[in-house]
Amino acid sequence: MKRRTIFNIKFLSVVILFGGLSNAHAQSKAEIIEKESEYYKIVDVPIPSEVILEVGGLSMTDKDQLGVSTRRGEVWLIDKPMSLNPTYNRYAHGLHESLGLAYKDSGFYLAQRGELTRLEDKNNDGKADVYKTVYSWPLSGNYHDYSYGPKFTENGDMLVTLNLGWEGKGVSLVKWRGWMLKITPEGEMTPIATGLRSPSGFVINDEGDAFYTENQGDWVGSGRMTHLALGDFAGNPAGLRWTDDPKSPLKLKPEDIQKKSGLSLYEYAKVLPNLKAPAIWFPHTILGISTSDILIDNTAGEFGPFEGQWFVGDQGHSKIMRVAMEKVNGVYQGATFPFIEGFSSGILRMIWGSDSNMFIGMTSRGWSSTGKAEYGLQRLVWTGKMPFEIKTIKAENDGFTVEFTKPINKELAVNTSSYKVSTFNYEYHDIYGSDIVDQEGTMIHDAVVSDDGMSVKLNIHGMKLGFIHQLKAAGIMAADGEVLLHNTGYYTLNEVPGGELKSPQMHKMAKSGNMVYQPKRTTEMPLLWPNGPELKIDIGTVPGLKFDFKEITVKRDQRIQMTLNNNDDMLHNFVILKPGAENADIIGQKALELGLDGPDLNFVPDSDLVLFHTGIVQPGTSETIYFKAPRIAGEYWVLCTFPGHSYTMRAKLTVE
Repeated sequence: MKRRTIFNIKFLSVVILFGGLSNAHAQSKAEIIEKESEYYKIVDVPIPSEVILEVGGLSMTDKDQLGVSTRRGEVWLIDKPMSLNPTYNRYAHGLHESLGLAYKDSGFYLAQRGELTRLEDKNNDGKADVYKTVYSWPLSGNYHDYSYGPKFTENGDMLVTLNLGWEGKGVSLVKWRGWMLKITPEGEMTPIATGLRSPSGFVINDEGDAFYTENQGDWVGSGRMTHLALGDFAGNPAGLRWTDDPKSPLKLKPEDIQKKSGLSLYEYAKVLPNLKAPAIWFPHTILGISTSDILIDNTAGEFGPFEGQWFVGDQGHSKIMRVAMEKVNGVYQGATFPFIEGFSSGILRMIWGSDSNMFIGMTSRGWSSTGKAEYGLQRLVWTGKMPFEIKTIKAENDGFTVEFTKPINKELAVNTSSYKVSTFNYEYHDIYGSDIVDQEGTMIHDAVVSDDGMSVKLNIHGMKLGFIHQLKAAGIMAADGEVLLHNTGYYTLNEVPGGELKSPQMHKMAKSGNMVYQPKRTTEMPLLWPNGPELKIDIGTVPGLKFDFKEITVKRDQRIQMTLNNNDDMLHNFVILKPGAENADIIGQKALELGLDGPDLNFVPDSDLVLFHTGIVQPGTSETIYFKAPRIAGEYWVLCTFPGHSYTMRAKLTVE
């Protein structure tokens, strides 16, 4: 139906890429974290050794205590949580994996697996003695049936979101899985929207509008944030099986959705009633892999220069992204940027403390993360020092206005080669995730710097509605010579002011396709093996980012047929490296640095350290490769190089 140039990650909106001059050297992750810490410090909140604080929810009380719900069914009250010696009191227990928490009217509300519950301490002894069911929903027993929330609306109603189950794909086994629900304090329920897959993070802004974050998966090309209103469909059709219910605000059915439309989600939303395009796309593996909580900066400048902006956590990459949201023609959209990484575990929840700094609640058991700890509680504290960042990107009908946190060097800023902008997209289909499609360059026609040096207006040829625009400002410096802390932003372009895009279109500049020759990936049996392989090995994956083996032993020069069966609900590959434990760290880091080229290369760097590898294998599928075992005996590292997986997904191949 449309042309499609595929690049192994598909974005449905527009990305802005500012290129140009490069920094003196590519910074390592450790260098980036060290630089970020000059502006925002990560501070541990002490946790008693006997408390397993797998954080599911956070909420401050009217006594400045921090309430923490856990995946193990407990609620803890932490007194003086910003001090060096906080005290912990177990307020409630016996709950069923609470992944949310809210405080109102001297009590806590939380979503358990099967109900919304209110907890009260009637006799003021610091323990909940009332566990009241506000509203309950059915349970299926599927391990993926998580429940999140609540969030309070202005009139005191509550919103909760219900995760889909997983049976090789997202499934809604019982009512209202895959939905956002509104529940009154009296227990009256109204379904609001569906199409949700894994809605662990959601928020209500000052205008009363609800937004939720989504993780890559079936029907979800990449992480994203979507504005949800009554009757919206966010894209995953599993929850549509309940639209016959009289309470349902929409009548779409699962069979109304084409599994492979050949369109982006933005394009498909133009022809399918109720389908809602995302406000923000988070490029997969570049800005995280599993988006989580949303926190809006309402600190009036007490947390730095980002007042009114949004912070979004990522569980898998243990980091926080920043979002500069705007509303154009009544439609939400905006830019997202890297912000802070290096947290101790997988970020699930974020909340403001009374000092206008951030509490970060974390967990990683079964949901592996780059932060190695199984759980954690930390604070993010602004040091008072001003970072030099791209503050906002704002859409114009013929380009973008880019604002900075400090005055910029005007001589560099008027040079159009200081920037690079490219566009790309994701495909909307039932497959897990998406390759990047329709990646093209643009031309920066003009750059006009404001008198105060705080912003630049870029006139751009080649902008596209419904695309992600990656903007990279690698050639920009501050007036005092400081280099940008993060020089890249990604803008999701759904609308332009005035409604008419006046950016002249470019001739196609994209690559010819994603057929990349990788000689170390042999998927057909070599012709020089007339008697076939000498050894056939089947390996698999298990939840928690692990292979189903720790060590495999083969003989020198043995002809091997190896099949990777991906039994997990994530993408994986299988890479064999030269001996040396340090090689796994090197290749894992190089895979992270591949950026937009990563999907085309199956996230396998072109390195002499790599001996053999598979491609990226989708959940529930497999790939077979053929190789000859190394001639030199020894221990060879095996790992998955999908970004973020290499830290834990390792094993050994021993050659005798």
